[in-house]
Amino acid sequence: MRYDVCVLGSFMKDLVASADRRPLPGETLHGTGFAEHLGGKGVNQAIAAARMGARTAIVGTIGSDRYGEEFLELLSGDGVDTSWVVRHPSLGTGVGLPLVLPDGGNSIIIVSRANAAITPADVEAAADVLTDSRVLSVQLELPVSASQTALRIAAAAGVTTILTPAPVGPIDPRLAADVDILVPNEVEAAALTGLDCDDETQVPVIARKLADEWDLRGCVVTLGARGAFVVDRSSGAEVWIEPHVVATVDTVGAGDAFCGSLAASLASGADLVAAVRVANAAGALSTTINGAAASAPARAAALALLDPGSS
Repeated sequence: MRYDVCVLGSFMKDLVASADRRPLPGETLHGTGFAEHLGGKGVNQAIAAARMGARTAIVGTIGSDRYGEEFLELLSGDGVDTSWVVRHPSLGTGVGLPLVLPDGGNSIIIVSRANAAITPADVEAAADVLTDSRVLSVQLELPVSASQTALRIAAAAGVTTILTPAPVGPIDPRLAADVDILVPNEVEAAALTGLDCDDETQVPVIARKLADEWDLRGCVVTLGARGAFVVDRSSGAEVWIEPHVVATVDTVGAGDAFCGSLAASLASGADLVAAVRVANAAGALSTTINGAAASAPARAAALALLDPGSS
């Protein structure tokens, strides 16, 4: 296969505000900082995979604007193939509006713009790259019809498929049928099951429930500073992955760094538990740098965090 990882996903120019707290309804609040970053779950995951050494391609839609040009330059700089990125003639590139708090926590509003214009026909036009990859990673920031089409094409070709169910919502059973590995965070896992991830005794129950109900190869529930829990139905493994203690400054994009790194490790032949260990380190390191796409670490850094004695 020509590519290790293909990502179908969104392009979001992040306009990031920092503040001491979230504003109350109707309140105008002075912020403490502002920054612009290139992000979107698709871009973040593609760059994370590329920095882990994976031959990576991305499929998606941008605007014919300055933000779109910035994305093409960024992705090309990290070696991501953008041949299947469509430029919309009238809709602008998507934007995200994160609010970052002093502890690194964040809330994000997204405005899809050109991302929402991608069609099943656009995805079908990219069938060659979908089927010529070892792993396909998909999220839910694009229209469900596009994500469903990509998963169907890839699954039929025997490509390993990963779904990040974000933003979370009701999942079409036809989409779920073509997912191998589901990677929800604690909020998404709770929304999909009605169970509470705050109770750690429930996390294995949640992961098993999703793996069984979706008939998955595996489910990985990411828990931020609490690590992750993996159910690998192909091997029978059920494993807690311990968190790494790092100096967190910004959690924007951490989940995407995790998923992109996971895809890269799976494409290299790692089993699911081993791949999650590397992804967990990559996700932790990404929180030590501001920004989303910019914060994805190199493979060597993630491996060094896993095994400090090896560096």
